[in-house]
Amino acid sequence: MKRLTALFGLALATAVAAPAAAQGTPPPAPAAVPRAAARVTAPRTILFIGNSFTQGAHSAVKRYRSNTISDLNGDGYGGVPALFKLFTQEAGLNYAVALETDGGKTLGFHWNQRRQVVDRQWDVVVLQELSTLDHNQGDPTDYRTYARQFADMFVHNNPRVDIYLMATWSRADLTYQPGSPWSGKPITAMAEDLRKATDGVRALSPAFRGVLPVGEAWLRAMATGVADPNPYDGVAFGQVDLWTYDHYHASIFGYYLEALVTFGRITGVDPTTLGPRERAADDLGIDPKVAVALQQIAKAQLAQP
Repeated sequence: MKRLTALFGLALATAVAAPAAAQGTPPPAPAAVPRAAARVTAPRTILFIGNSFTQGAHSAVKRYRSNTISDLNGDGYGGVPALFKLFTQEAGLNYAVALETDGGKTLGFHWNQRRQVVDRQWDVVVLQELSTLDHNQGDPTDYRTYARQFADMFVHNNPRVDIYLMATWSRADLTYQPGSPWSGKPITAMAEDLRKATDGVRALSPAFRGVLPVGEAWLRAMATGVADPNPYDGVAFGQVDLWTYDHYHASIFGYYLEALVTFGRITGVDPTTLGPRERAADDLGIDPKVAVALQQIAKAQLAQP
C-alpha cells in the first residue's frame, strides 16, 4: 500500500512539474521579418521667374519665411513663392521652391542675363511678365518671344515640365491717373488686356499648362465687395485695399490672393481647405474672415475657364 501511494505521488509530481517546466522555457521567437524601408518621396520642384509682383515688394510678404525657399540670386526674398510653400505644407504636399526675380525687369532680361541660373530640370515653372507687358506699355511682342524661349529650354531639360503663365492685375495708378493706355478706362480693362496677351502666349507651346488668373481674381474681389476698386477716393468700410501705398504693387491682401490662386491652380487643391486658421494670414495680420473671403474668391476664379 505504501509503495502504491509513493508511485501515485511520483506520477502526480511529474504531471505537475511538466507544465511548470514548459512555462519556464518559452518557445523560440519566430524569425524577425525585416520592415520595409520607409518610402521617401522626392519633393516636386518649382521655380518662379518674375519681378516685384512675385517678390511681394513693398509689403511684409517680401521677406516672409525666406529661409523656407531658395532665392537663386541670393537676395533673401520670400515673397509669393514662400506663401505658396507654406500653403503646400499645410496641405500635406512636398514642394522644393525656388525663385529668380528682379524688380522692374521683363522676361527678356531674365532670359538674356539670368538664364544660366535657372537652366536645369524643374517639375513646374511659373513665368511672370512685366505688369505692363513691356516698358512701352501694352506690347506683348517680347513676352511672346521670351516666354517661348524659356519653354523650349525647360522642355529640353524635362519634357514633362509644367509651365504656368501669370496674368497680373490692373494697376490703379495707370487707371485713375493720366498718361497710360488704360487711363480713364474701367478698372477691369488692364487686367483683361493682360489676360488676353497671356492667352496668346499660352497658345504658342503645349508646355504652357495654364494661366494663373490673378488679375481676374482681383476683379472678382472688387465685384463681390471684398476689395475696394479705387484707393484714390478712400477705402470703403469693411473692404480691403489690394494695392499697397503706391497703388501699383500689391498689399498683403493682394499678394495673399495671388498666392492662393497660384497654389490652387498648380496643386489642384481647393484654396478654401486652408481655412480661417491658415498660418500665413495670421502671421501677416489678415483677419480670419478676410482670409476665408479671399480663399473663396480664389476658388471661384479657378472654377472659370
